[in-house]
Amino acid sequence: MPLVDEQLARVLRVDLTNKRYRVERRDDLFSRYLGGTGVAVQLLKENLNPRVDPLSPDNVVVMAVGVLTGVYPAASKLVAMFKSPLTGNLGESHAGGRAALALRMSGFGALVLEGSSETPIYLSVHDGRVEFKDASALWGVRSSLTIGKVLREREPWPGLRSIMRIGRAGERLVRYASVILETYRHFGRLGLGAVWGSKRLKALVIGGRRAVPVADVRGYREIYKQIFEECLRSPSTRKYHELGTAENVMPLNEIGGLPTRNLRSARFEGAELISGERFAKESLARRIACAHCPIACVHIASIREIYPGEKYFYVTRYISYDYEPIYALGSMLGVSEIEGILKLIEQTDILGLDAISSGVALAWATEAFERGVISERETIVRPEWGDWRTYLKMLELIVDQPNDFYGVLAEGTERASERYGCQDCALTFGGNEMPGYHTGPASHIGYLIGLRHSHLDNAGYSLDQRYLGKSYPDPDALVDELVEEESWRQVLTSLVICLFARGVYKPEMISRALKPLGIEIDEEDLRALGREIYREKLDLKIRMGFDPSRLRVPRRIFETPSPQGRIDEGYVMRALDRYRRIAVPPH
Repeated sequence: MPLVDEQLARVLRVDLTNKRYRVERRDDLFSRYLGGTGVAVQLLKENLNPRVDPLSPDNVVVMAVGVLTGVYPAASKLVAMFKSPLTGNLGESHAGGRAALALRMSGFGALVLEGSSETPIYLSVHDGRVEFKDASALWGVRSSLTIGKVLREREPWPGLRSIMRIGRAGERLVRYASVILETYRHFGRLGLGAVWGSKRLKALVIGGRRAVPVADVRGYREIYKQIFEECLRSPSTRKYHELGTAENVMPLNEIGGLPTRNLRSARFEGAELISGERFAKESLARRIACAHCPIACVHIASIREIYPGEKYFYVTRYISYDYEPIYALGSMLGVSEIEGILKLIEQTDILGLDAISSGVALAWATEAFERGVISERETIVRPEWGDWRTYLKMLELIVDQPNDFYGVLAEGTERASERYGCQDCALTFGGNEMPGYHTGPASHIGYLIGLRHSHLDNAGYSLDQRYLGKSYPDPDALVDELVEEESWRQVLTSLVICLFARGVYKPEMISRALKPLGIEIDEEDLRALGREIYREKLDLKIRMGFDPSRLRVPRRIFETPSPQGRIDEGYVMRALDRYRRIAVPPH
């Protein structure tokens, strides 16, 4: 089907080695896969040697938006796909902020980054014009926040552009380094920041100003109004506005699903002190939204401190918080002070680290230290549960890598446990550090078989909620349910809809929303498309080196009771057998 917006099919290809770029039309990809994940998978397959070293110049980064970006509310995410230096196979990360809208307004539907610069550079893309700019003076600057301030002064079009940049963690190739967008959003997971660092790409500034055409303006206005109002009124989105995902802390703790002190427990005695309600009461400064989203789920806290050496002078800093950083840098480390959690989140932002992976890595190191597997000779400081000031220093040490231990810890928890031991206490799934849900077998099976090893892949935790107090289906049926949910989510992430709005964007609604854009596709075909993209992505992941028969299951998940009681190891293993038959069908 032809696209009404012809510019969406334009793919900007940037050669960082030779400082060249070109534009190619890919109507075929955007017409068939609708954008986002579906298009990124195909562009990566075409341009990447799947066996390449993730930190070599031959790794490729694809960023893509979808046909709904800039058209309907909450279609506000940008997809990045690459080979992950953390897991060694498929890396996929999603981010909000202004980036998705900025890419589409600049006249492109996708961006492909290839090669590697000899010297630090940043890219400036405005209204289709691409400039390669020297970033030598920005390389090595202590704080990624300073980089953002400098680029805000140097680059045009405030309010219409997106500023993406890495911190020192990306420069130092920490395998879970992030890319920071604007001030409060991130490509957090799976090490996109390290890939940029290996390419000497410090930042990307992108913006543009144009109108997106639709085929049926009257029909568009009708469906837009309905989606907008549902985004505002739906109970499922309302909770994200009021307390944000931090609301999850208390319910998870009450049912015994909140990972605490490296998951040695699933209840935290300090949960109330770090709850969403407590954050809102004591620290919430404001809420903000991603571009073109009415939900406004981003919660910003303030810290006010006296200025050193100056009487009656204070400095106020603003830090965003969500459930996952609160879990990873709070309960997982035994930290029950809001001030400590906010300073740890701020430190990950300054350094450019993924908060979840950082917290899980520190939790592993603390337990390994406690058990005598490692000593102060490795850690330099003495990690202790709840001691956030020491954890602040350890985050710096992960980036600085002053000895062999921190060099290995910068490669991830899985690698550190292989090298130093305490593998039974390494909470990683497919090489990725665990999200904050110990709700039952479905959550952990979901992390293991999810293509990103994320709780967002298939929402296993929500299946655990559904089966709480009831009998679980047999393992084959549970895996089929998870795969079907993940397949449907490929449609959402190809349209690049925020998953918080998934309750609004049901198949029937999406089919209706596409119609005014000149795209006719019914619910059944949408579901079939999701299954096709899932299969394509899984095949690419396997070609990159993923072997489902080698998935390691952390022993700890069987030892610590979940809301369902102790998780049955045999059930999990039978589920994984089923998944292996799906991933690698017998010939």
